[in-house]
Amino acid sequence: MMTPPPAMARDVSPPTVLRYAAFTTDPCGGNPAGIVLDATGLDDSAMLAIAAEVGYSESAFLTRAPDHLGEPGRTWAVRYFSPRDEVSFCGHATIATAVALAERSGPGTISFATQVGLVPVEVEAGPDGLPRATLTSVEPYVQEISPSYLAEALAALRWDEADLDPALPPRVAYAGARHLVLAAGTRRRLADLDYDFDRLAAYMTARDLTTVQLAWRETPDTFHVRDPFPVGGVVEDPATGAAAAAFGAYLRRLGAVEVAPAARLTLHQGEDMRRPGVLHVELREDDTRVRVSGTAVPIPH
Repeated sequence: MMTPPPAMARDVSPPTVLRYAAFTTDPCGGNPAGIVLDATGLDDSAMLAIAAEVGYSESAFLTRAPDHLGEPGRTWAVRYFSPRDEVSFCGHATIATAVALAERSGPGTISFATQVGLVPVEVEAGPDGLPRATLTSVEPYVQEISPSYLAEALAALRWDEADLDPALPPRVAYAGARHLVLAAGTRRRLADLDYDFDRLAAYMTARDLTTVQLAWRETPDTFHVRDPFPVGGVVEDPATGAAAAAFGAYLRRLGAVEVAPAARLTLHQGEDMRRPGVLHVELREDDTRVRVSGTAVPIPH
């Protein structure tokens, strides 16, 4: 009997991973994201392994979406992975990915089929010549929380209820992912972030929270924000587009900003991490969805 020849090994090259910083014009600022423009053939474990190796708070993995979901060639299915797990929606990786695609195929509207729904992103040239991307969130919601829900969060953060801004009460807000919103009464309180990592991670996992959106209001339309992200395996997210969208929905629901005809807010994030970024949030009177805008630039490596 003849022995069959050994099967030839298939040459499978590792996927190319792009690295972009979102919500900044400086590669050393904002929030870095990994981007795989062609994730065809990658299973969950492979994507998770790549995200862990990249080490950023999230990486985005793209495949072609069915044509019925949007404009052919301009609509992509996307999945997001942190170093620890899959995330339903990630704003900064969406902004970074849209900019990366626009640099290769031109500006305009790019649509992403995410786990939470279709998210359109408009990319255009900004006043500085850099691409500027604006995502439109899925339909948001805002929920009140119980005193015990709040007490457990404060204990994990090592905050006291007296540290909060009474004008901006705690809520859970969603615009693609769930975030607990807590407003600090002072900038100093926001700057002093020293929480119990494991305790907060367990608390958030039990309540399906992606981050805790900590905010301090500087002016009626300017905020400083921070986002602990222990469920993703990192202490803090430097610039969080999904939380910014949820925060916009939160402010609208509270009536904390004037939305007629539109409110335009500026969120500063990452300053305390020495990765400053700027997120722009727009609320429109005629649309309950939230728009989040920012730039993104490649990270040399």
